[in-house]
Amino acid sequence: MKIVVLDGKCGNPGDLSWEPLYALGDLTVYDTTSPDELMERAKDADVILTNKVVFDASLIASLPQLKYIGVLATGYNVIDVKAAREHGVIVTNIPAYSTEDVAQSTFAHILNITNQVGHYAREVHEGVWSRQDLFCYWNTPLMELSGKTLGIVGLGSIGMRVAEIAHCFGMHVYAYTSKRADGLPFGIQKTTLDGLLAVSDILSLHCPLNDDTRELINKDTLSKMKQGAILINTGRGPLVNEQDVADALENGQLMAYGADVMCQEPPEEDNPLLCQPHAYITPHIAWATVEARQRLLNIAFENVRAFLSGSPIHVVS
Repeated sequence: MKIVVLDGKCGNPGDLSWEPLYALGDLTVYDTTSPDELMERAKDADVILTNKVVFDASLIASLPQLKYIGVLATGYNVIDVKAAREHGVIVTNIPAYSTEDVAQSTFAHILNITNQVGHYAREVHEGVWSRQDLFCYWNTPLMELSGKTLGIVGLGSIGMRVAEIAHCFGMHVYAYTSKRADGLPFGIQKTTLDGLLAVSDILSLHCPLNDDTRELINKDTLSKMKQGAILINTGRGPLVNEQDVADALENGQLMAYGADVMCQEPPEEDNPLLCQPHAYITPHIAWATVEARQRLLNIAFENVRAFLSGSPIHVVS
């Protein structure tokens, strides 16, 4: 059984081990794979693990040896699952491995914006505080979360965890979700998208990316938000129209945008958000703690074992 990992560096830059996979077959691990290298590396593989390498219908059709694709992520939009199904290729993903980490990162962004921790840490190191005539110093508005309204788009495992944390801060929580209102935990109020936009002091995106949610946040929906609201995106970059978000920051419709994802990663240097001082963007690291990446690999190894035993789990195809 030939097993190929096409872009292992994404989840394991060298601090974790692929050892359990070596016991399952003839393993080759590549740090990265370019489109030009893909066919040569994949052509003899029975089992392929990929994070961001794309498998479209034509590629899948050209790999008759391929039996299994394991996506090293929760989202599997890089795979044409319909084509995989037609060619008898099992596709699996890694569910819920990063729930705690993404929820933590969501509040890292919220707290950085409301308390400006990064800004003041830099000011202190630059000697600004040392030059003051009072014991304290601030030059930006500071916001208390208690009593504010957090709007959540999408109540999967991450959205639910974000709601739990918000309650600990004393926040009111509203959600736009497909779940039934009578099935939601106490303290989460279901509403329409327009209703959510209208009440949210902070709006946080935790829905999957699909045809219905692509650019869900755009010029029209931004105009329905509270003046000076905060937008958080630790879901998927294309959930927002980045130019429209940049414009909303420029004209004050949004107070701040905190994001860990972008439409193109890495972004082009002329991306309109990169020149906005109130766009706080981290380089897709919400999932990347050692603990989360080890969980990801453990689940990936178990997915392969289950497939080889004839009882695949976490199948999305």
